[in-house]
Amino acid sequence: MLEAAEARRSAYLLSTEEASSCSEGQVREAPRTERQTQVPQQPQDFNERLTKTGRRSLSRSLSHSSADNPSSDPENSEDVPSLRNKEQWNSNGSNDFCIRNIHKAAFGRREIEMAEQEMPALMILRKAAQGEKPLAGARIVGCTHITAHTAVLIETLTVLGAQCRWAACNIYSIQNEVAAALAEGGLSVFAWKGESEDDYFWCIDSCVNVEGWEPNMILDDGGDMTHWIYKKYPQLFKNVRGIVEESVTGVHRLYQLYKTGKLCGPAINVNESIVKQKFDNYYCCKESILDGLKRTTDVTLSGKRVVICGYGEVGKGCCAALKGLGAIVYVTEIDPICALQACMDGFQLVRLNEVIKLVDIVITCTGNKNVVMREHMERMKNGCIVCNMGHSNTEIDVAGLMTPDLTWRPVRKHVNHILWPDGKILILLAEGRLLNLSCSTVPIYVLSITATTQALALIELFNAPEGRYKQDIYMLPKKMDEYVASLHIQSFDAHLTELTDEQAKYISVNKNGPFKPSYYRY
Repeated sequence: MLEAAEARRSAYLLSTEEASSCSEGQVREAPRTERQTQVPQQPQDFNERLTKTGRRSLSRSLSHSSADNPSSDPENSEDVPSLRNKEQWNSNGSNDFCIRNIHKAAFGRREIEMAEQEMPALMILRKAAQGEKPLAGARIVGCTHITAHTAVLIETLTVLGAQCRWAACNIYSIQNEVAAALAEGGLSVFAWKGESEDDYFWCIDSCVNVEGWEPNMILDDGGDMTHWIYKKYPQLFKNVRGIVEESVTGVHRLYQLYKTGKLCGPAINVNESIVKQKFDNYYCCKESILDGLKRTTDVTLSGKRVVICGYGEVGKGCCAALKGLGAIVYVTEIDPICALQACMDGFQLVRLNEVIKLVDIVITCTGNKNVVMREHMERMKNGCIVCNMGHSNTEIDVAGLMTPDLTWRPVRKHVNHILWPDGKILILLAEGRLLNLSCSTVPIYVLSITATTQALALIELFNAPEGRYKQDIYMLPKKMDEYVASLHIQSFDAHLTELTDEQAKYISVNKNGPFKPSYYRY
């Protein structure tokens, strides 16, 4: 019987492997020739944000099929060679892409189709665009995560009429099979999991430095594409109608350009949109923090002492999830308003030094740098888990752990034991990078909300009359936030109440929205 069961399992794995072969009231609110790409000089913290932690381990997106065994798949090898010279063609004879393996396209297509079921608003936009193509003539260059949910966004933009070229904003979150499906579908995509830093910028350059094609829109996550064009091809900005940025880090870098008078076009800050903050940042992290911790460590969270650094929307989501499983949660915070919220939500507000010896888990959620330093880790207890839920890898001083007196011991994917000379062990997850994007699945429905705001922001900037938007950074109009929410409400058995004319007049709003003034804080 055991032999028969093993035979059935082998046949199943083999079959899986083969199948894999608004417009009013705007508020400011043939083979490819390899190019030698020179990486321009970047600010110090920009360089640290990329691959400061070296090449010790690669994160794996866990939306893969359970039959996809990373230990036996050479594509998940931790030593990923450069693929610049790898010659591949899709079924239409095009090779304007650079990915790991075009033969994984069928597997990636299934991943994308699954994601489409959880992204209703984008599918509604596709249906609405069957007659009108609001992005016809748009040439969008993008630098985002290459995952199933972003693939749905990219393909929606093409349905809306845009031409797209794409690179990845994170070298560890790339789903190779999704990149293959995009390439097979005709997208010029340049990304593979585990790119070197030089390959990372080569992929970005390949999206931009192409004969006969110039972008007029930028969709960015982290600001790398925007800064690359600014450093290498500033002349392209004369035709760029707008930039859409969705991350804390990217928005910060846009404001740096603005303050120095170097912002070369209008930009919409999607990160600060209401639906992004209230849904993506909160609910996505609330669900994925538990998944990431369980997948990597199998830890029991009930009764564990956890300190969460930062009580913004990400920190609030993490705190709520851990409290719900019975963890004892401490919070550190610099903002007195967020700090007061933490206190009134029942969490003890502390300084990190006060509890660092007591806690079992340390989670950073600040979006800042140097939050957990080597001196903090020196004082942590044996077996303490350290991880990051902020945007980049600057919050935990991973470089401070790369000293001769400490031994790094890989335990499993995304998990390293850091061994001290006295025998103490710290458990570092994802080398200090994003825990949820590296080590867990993320709730696609929630990400659909952000993806829809990105699509609508691109449509707004591309179709805006000349002169409406200056070289400035704008917030997503509240009317657009409400529209995104209304599209997603349709997937629930939910019914909105409608204002009467008298009620609308009493509170001085339009019956059709927006329902709150621009100064209202949710």
